Amino acid sequence: MKGQIHAFKVFDKNLVLDVGSGSLFEVDNTAYEILKLLEEGYSEEETISKLRRIFNLEEIKETIEEIKQLIEKGLLFVKADIDSALEKIKGENRVKALCLNVAHDCNLRCRYCFASKGDYNLKRNIMPRIVGEKAVDFILKNSGNLKKLEIDFFGGEPLLAYDTVKHVVDYARSQEKNYNKKINFTITTNAVLLNDEKIHYLHENMDNIVMSLDGRKEINDRMRVRLNDKGSYDEILPKIKKMVELRVRDKKSYYIRGTFTRYNLDFAEDVKHLSDLGFSEISIEPVLAKGEDYEIREEDLNIIYTQYEKIAEEYLLRKNTNKKFRFYHFNIDIYRGPCVYKRLIACGAGREYFAVTPEGDIYPCHQFVGLEEFKMGNVFDGKLDEKIMEKFKNTHVFAKKDCIECWAKFFCSGGCSANNYKRKEDLNTPDKVFCSMQKKRIEYALYLNLQNASEMERKNILC
Repeated sequence: MKGQIHAFKVFDKNLVLDVGSGSLFEVDNTAYEILKLLEEGYSEEETISKLRRIFNLEEIKETIEEIKQLIEKGLLFVKADIDSALEKIKGENRVKALCLNVAHDCNLRCRYCFASKGDYNLKRNIMPRIVGEKAVDFILKNSGNLKKLEIDFFGGEPLLAYDTVKHVVDYARSQEKNYNKKINFTITTNAVLLNDEKIHYLHENMDNIVMSLDGRKEINDRMRVRLNDKGSYDEILPKIKKMVELRVRDKKSYYIRGTFTRYNLDFAEDVKHLSDLGFSEISIEPVLAKGEDYEIREEDLNIIYTQYEKIAEEYLLRKNTNKKFRFYHFNIDIYRGPCVYKRLIACGAGREYFAVTPEGDIYPCHQFVGLEEFKMGNVFDGKLDEKIMEKFKNTHVFAKKDCIECWAKFFCSGGCSANNYKRKEDLNTPDKVFCSMQKKRIEYALYLNLQNASEMERKNILC
């Protein structure tokens, strides 16, 4: 029964997740201990023997019978139907989203930058308009029957290529109607170059805007520095606030994205700081690093778990106030979540999602850019390397031996392929430190789902 259910405690609740169906149960102490032992592989007889010194024997037997009834009704120990989803992964070749690295250059020198201070260990360059046009043509022609597509403007700092960004948006709008498709646009910016004109343009034309800020001034300015080694907090904060005010007013999407390192293992304080500033859409991500003094290590995990607990507590304290916020890693919807197909493949890098460099070279995603062995083609010929695509078709959770029996597999989808490769030199070997963080985030996300659920949604409850 390993990997079929997961029994865990959050605050005052005993919770049990049925992995196959995604159903979440709140249970009493007897049911919790029984299901915990069943999860660990103990038989019914062994379970009774272990628990009879703690609970009344009749109560144990009655609870086991109730559990059996739930199993018979198909509510517990459900086997997920994944065969059709796996066939879909093998058979489909279509482009759903592109990350356009419009600028391989940056006006910051963030110490933890995975993109080698913006140039990805390639030459510093700005994407010409013609490359942007060819990228739009590529996604429109290779998206199959998909109607909704996405283009993300990325860097480096994409506002260094502001003219290219505007040209790509105009060109895409002129072409998408010919294919009966709609392209949504996102931009990720460090906010340094924002001014009134750019703020207005981005607000009007971007479906989502991601702005980078690590939290408290001293934390942000330790890592996110200008070319002169001075911090960026004071310069960017007023610009970010101005943008957020517009997004909130017009009910448009945005979020503030930060990074935590070993230097701010108390990152719950950064989440609170961002919320206090009036930002309601917040993400604080663990740094992607290997061999650096600021990288996250296994011995940091207990501190990090405590931070996620504090963020969950703060979320509940603030949810009915004007300081309410959403934390990106808690955004799981067990009632209206993605289908099994999407849960198997994570972001779709190298299959549905690709990155394009200023020269037009295509990579599985922005984090693979600059790794020659992952160059898949070029937008000028519009062809993709079939062998590399095949590798990424085999990065689903059931191709990862560490994930097959993991209770979290349908929520994390086996982790980030780029992270796996950079830390383990293998697409299909998840890093245990990142796995552990992910599992803890998922537990709190599930708990918060239960707290936010309506009475109708809370029907799958064991008393």
